[in-house]
Amino acid sequence: MKLWMKVAAVVLLVYVHTAGLLWDVPRLDILNESIRAVYFHVPMWFGMILLYCLSVYYAVRYLRNPLEEYDIRSVEFAHVGTAFGILGLLTGMLWARYTWGAYWHGDPKQTGSAISLLVYLAYFVLRASLENQEQRGRLSAVYNLFAFAAMIPLIWIIPRLQSSLHPGSGGNPGFRAYDEDMDASMRRVFYPAVIAWFLVGYWISTLRIKIRKLQLIHINS
Repeated sequence: MKLWMKVAAVVLLVYVHTAGLLWDVPRLDILNESIRAVYFHVPMWFGMILLYCLSVYYAVRYLRNPLEEYDIRSVEFAHVGTAFGILGLLTGMLWARYTWGAYWHGDPKQTGSAISLLVYLAYFVLRASLENQEQRGRLSAVYNLFAFAAMIPLIWIIPRLQSSLHPGSGGNPGFRAYDEDMDASMRRVFYPAVIAWFLVGYWISTLRIKIRKLQLIHINS
């Protein structure tokens, strides 16, 4: 990861945490101060999706040209993406506690997100069950494509077809429909937060990739 990207990640993350906690936010019924969670909960999910996209990209490259480099990159982006997904789910549950009255409501969006993470956790179980490197790489790459394809309807399509408490799902409007001013006043923190969390996730992934390569060099030496 290039130096300017690291600097940008740190600067943006500090900015998001400072501005997100100190700047005023619109006062909406029920949400109130808890709306600040949007600076963390949603960007973590965006980061997860982008990291999964990179994981799938390298999975496809591995299937076309089975280099161990591609397999390492694919699995490490999936590792960090899943970690971001778990953090996103936990922050969402905390937010739900203060807006819906309980950590878990069985909401379609919550359920779909949890199932998606379980599907990806099974990806790591699959990898751990195979000893042959080439077989592990090919099977996990194919499963990676399946996991990503399954995530799309679970997170975006099915929740929109059912009754849901989650904004933007099941006919429930997103935040902009509640108050047009909110989007204008919060986007200056929200969008940098999306970039910041993705850059941090990418940075962590590159560090893990370097560690994996050093481990392989040590094993092969």
